[in-house]
Amino acid sequence: MKTLHFILKNISIRSITGDELVQIDKIAFDSRQVATATLFVAVRGTQVDGHDYIEKAIEKGAIAIVCETLPSSAQDLQHVTFVQVDNSAKILAAIAAAFYDFPTNDLQLVGITGTNGKTTTATLLYDLFTSMGYKCGLISTVEYRIAGKILPSTHTTPDPIALNHLFQKMVQEGVTYAFMEVSSHAIHQDRIAGLHFVGGVFTNITHDHLDYHKTFDEYIKAKKKFFDALPRFKSFALTNADDRNGNVMVQNTKAATYRYSLKKMTLFKAKIIDNALTGLHLNLDGYDYYGRLIGEFNAYNTLACYATAVLLGAEKATVLTHLSGLTAAEGRFDYIFDPNVGILGIVDYAHTPDALEKVLQTIHQLRQKGQRIITVAGCGGDRDPKKRASMGKIGAMKSDIFIITSDNPRSEDPIQIIEQIELGVPEAAKSRTFRVENRQKAIEMACEQARKGDIILVAGKGHEKYQDIKGVKHPFDDKQILGTSLTGLN
Repeated sequence: MKTLHFILKNISIRSITGDELVQIDKIAFDSRQVATATLFVAVRGTQVDGHDYIEKAIEKGAIAIVCETLPSSAQDLQHVTFVQVDNSAKILAAIAAAFYDFPTNDLQLVGITGTNGKTTTATLLYDLFTSMGYKCGLISTVEYRIAGKILPSTHTTPDPIALNHLFQKMVQEGVTYAFMEVSSHAIHQDRIAGLHFVGGVFTNITHDHLDYHKTFDEYIKAKKKFFDALPRFKSFALTNADDRNGNVMVQNTKAATYRYSLKKMTLFKAKIIDNALTGLHLNLDGYDYYGRLIGEFNAYNTLACYATAVLLGAEKATVLTHLSGLTAAEGRFDYIFDPNVGILGIVDYAHTPDALEKVLQTIHQLRQKGQRIITVAGCGGDRDPKKRASMGKIGAMKSDIFIITSDNPRSEDPIQIIEQIELGVPEAAKSRTFRVENRQKAIEMACEQARKGDIILVAGKGHEKYQDIKGVKHPFDDKQILGTSLTGLN
């Protein structure tokens, strides 16, 4: 419990009416979470305006309100303290940090942002520093981890209250290093305002989330905002020099800037010597490195992880030794192979045209003569529809058999999504392209079509354990269904 005065001590406010010394037991921005002695922050969201729920919050026990516009009833509510601010969303993040005793000040927190590679890089860093003997924290799309304890993930980047609560738990558990994915939504919505980062990592950027950001330029600006906000002293910005927007990300940062590359002369550099199903052989920073991850995209993830660890002060040889034994995050080029069946099954989260193309390019590089590629993919509903035809073109052109299916249709008609994907399929590939709305049947069909030696890619959902249809999340696990279907071929 803290006084409102303590929570607002370093926060810019426009006005305050009421008792500043009132004791706050909880903070909330959702009126449904309000209880006695709660500070309610009215945030203007993309779907709901918290200002419309101020009276409901007070009825449920809120004793202080932070808002941008004071309600007309404010003067009549003498028992409630009203705090007027310019931007409730940004203030919420600062309030959450203060309420939980600024936990990130006691952590070595690194944020990883980009379109692809965030989860793998963040997870590699967590596993690497854990293997080197440190207590670590992880906030990722797949899961949250606190010193080995696993919590279910709700968002790529949680809301500011949940975030700071997680970081406080990490501090209480003795965590030293924390690694988190930073989504463009979280940056734009100021969910990470008030957090203290010692470093930021940029992986790459391709067209994604344009349903939210509307234009690619706005998407870039959202990512760049993260690096612009890094503190001047004792922080670093690590960027991918091979991405055409890599330099844009760091052009206005106050942090010390570093670059990594597979193709250019940079401080952190690697070259692929061999790329096989057994893993990667790299010349990494002048060292001969053998790792268990597969594909060029994982060479970038490995290099980003290595560079970050070195910038955090780890010794190079120690990093390489521990890094070589690590595997990718769940649902990222996650493969199944039963020698009795002789068919390789791969599950990957690739849900953008760029990610799908990179995964299929990797499979092309790895396959042997005569091995066919069978791809099962779809597109999520209520998301950028412009990428659907591109997904269709890439899936059809880079596969021997392409099965278009349902992903997470959400509120949309799955047949309509499939038809939009199919628009991108070239005429020459239509005879080997199939439509199967039911995702399980699509995976089963891929297995039935496969011959010994073939490679099946199931793309789009990766680690997810559900399928979102009309607001209901039905249990669904691509890897489990693919494994069962392959085993059934025996």
